Amino acid sequence: MQKRNGYLLLTVFISGMTTLGTELSASRLLDPFFGNSLVIWASIIGLMLLYLTVGYYVGGRWADKDPRESTLFQITAWGAFLVGLVPLVSRPVLRWSALGMAQYNVGILAGSFLGVLILFSIPITLLGTVSPFAIRLALRDVEHGGDTAGSIYALSTLGSLFGTFLPVLVLIPNLGTQKTFFTFSIILLLVSLGGLFLTRHKRSLAYTAMLVILVGLNLLWGSGPIKDTPGLVYETESSYNYIQVIRQSDNQGGNWHALQLNEGQGIHSLYNPNYPDHPLVDGVWDYFLIAP
Repeated sequence: MQKRNGYLLLTVFISGMTTLGTELSASRLLDPFFGNSLVIWASIIGLMLLYLTVGYYVGGRWADKDPRESTLFQITAWGAFLVGLVPLVSRPVLRWSALGMAQYNVGILAGSFLGVLILFSIPITLLGTVSPFAIRLALRDVEHGGDTAGSIYALSTLGSLFGTFLPVLVLIPNLGTQKTFFTFSIILLLVSLGGLFLTRHKRSLAYTAMLVILVGLNLLWGSGPIKDTPGLVYETESSYNYIQVIRQSDNQGGNWHALQLNEGQGIHSLYNPNYPDHPLVDGVWDYFLIAP
């Protein structure tokens, strides 16, 4: 029983880490298409909190009706699986949003933005059920109910702390956004499969198909540009921005390389590869060279 409780607490920790890791990764998933303004952040955080609210409520009622560990592990397995699908399913929607940005079509932009955020509704709601469900499973007597609830929520929040910094400082700059979603998804899915193996061995074998599907989809559709922009020379992700280098032509037939960040509505800097020793680009950047 002690081992079961330990594994339950591990599941709570990993679920909390995955929840916040998904939320932070969602912002970078949207950056190349919508930017990272306060409005974008408010929309992401607000809807994620809404999904978690529903999850807390549903999780408490669900746990009272079916207080089995195997049920919790099936919930976390589905949550993990759907988190891994988000960047793959959202790709055509985000490409549609790029068309709206190019045409300055507010309807397309708003529709695609909300469409992507709605993709998070089911996995985040499922992850929201974990803490109240775990409290119900760990609770042995009413006398220690406060201690049990406090410990589980503290552990979940500690996992959320790891989920806040891991994608920002380690995963996204080194692996990219899609693989960051995949990493959090696989970690939680493996923990869920382990829990199912301990509680319902035969059911865990069936759920292994989720692992095979996620790995296969990421191998098949894991490559290609994040944002397929005309003239794209190079793209990457840093701890701070999504970065693109775009080849542009002027009226005189010259080729310029423009550095763009996030949604690309502003040019960070210009460079003419034909004249590497000539710093002037006939733009606002030239004024910064007056003083030297």
